[in-house]
Amino acid sequence: METVAFFDARSYDRTYFDAPAAAHGLEMRYLESKLTPDTAVLANGCKAVCAFVNDDLGARTLSALAGYGVRAAALRCAGFNNIDLVAAEQNGIRVFRVPAYSPASVAEHALALLLTLTRMTHRAFTRTRERNFSLEGLVGINLEGRTAGIIGTGKVGMKLAGMCKGLGMHVLASDPKPTWGAGLEYVRPEELIRRSDVISLHCPLTPETYHMISRQTFHSMRPGVIIINTSRGALIDSEALLDNVKSGVVGAAGLDVYEEEADVFYEDVSSKVMRDDTLNLLLSQPNVLVTGHQAFLTREALSAIAQTTCENLRSFFDGSPSPNELRPREAETV
Repeated sequence: METVAFFDARSYDRTYFDAPAAAHGLEMRYLESKLTPDTAVLANGCKAVCAFVNDDLGARTLSALAGYGVRAAALRCAGFNNIDLVAAEQNGIRVFRVPAYSPASVAEHALALLLTLTRMTHRAFTRTRERNFSLEGLVGINLEGRTAGIIGTGKVGMKLAGMCKGLGMHVLASDPKPTWGAGLEYVRPEELIRRSDVISLHCPLTPETYHMISRQTFHSMRPGVIIINTSRGALIDSEALLDNVKSGVVGAAGLDVYEEEADVFYEDVSSKVMRDDTLNLLLSQPNVLVTGHQAFLTREALSAIAQTTCENLRSFFDGSPSPNELRPREAETV
């Protein structure tokens, strides 16, 4: 059995990883701590680590891991903005990810955020639990006939585009690598942002996409636009978003991710003072819905993530190639 240091472990991880890990000859050393330069020592004696979206795999962490004999990092997610691939290569650490686990899971969550905001079912739920059945303030809008702008038409974006079409929406799309023949109207990002009633983000976080929704971007949006983000928080300038929610430019926002989420998401901080004023103010707005990075959290997705991650690790230990391995030069084209 090969031992893997499994960072930022949750109860559901154990449920879905135990069986495939055993089947692939792996023993997971489940650790509740996030991976950082200081916690890298917990991987001592392991040749591989398994990390998640808010683990720190920067140059310092990778150097520390290499010093403890780690030679592989298996990301149990699709995004890889939290790892320095050049530093990984320099330290002799192979990197793997799960490029596609359940596109429907994330797309359905994006749609759930959108439908909840347009029909205010979250507010109705709170009211009726208190036996308040008033309909005042719950007037919604129809999505049929409106325009949805999908930024990023990979597997998740394409799934959501199909769902929006099923609702009778017109779909605009923007992607550096368009999927021609999919029945979508591809336009430049600036045009999509200008014409869309709903903007949903489905692209990776890179230096080019950092704060792609910026203070300047909001100036060209339709009044009352709805913003949905289930990708990475830093695609949006959060302070600019808050200002535009308050001014009414943004009619509603559904966020499953947040750019400063690392110290908050996946934790119960209900009894602590939250020092992030921007997040506090976003949470206080009636037209902002925040979920804790749970779009991936379905049985189907967790099962697929566990299976692929274990296959990636087995490939590493066997010294065999894997289609899910990331290298600096190749990652630029992902």
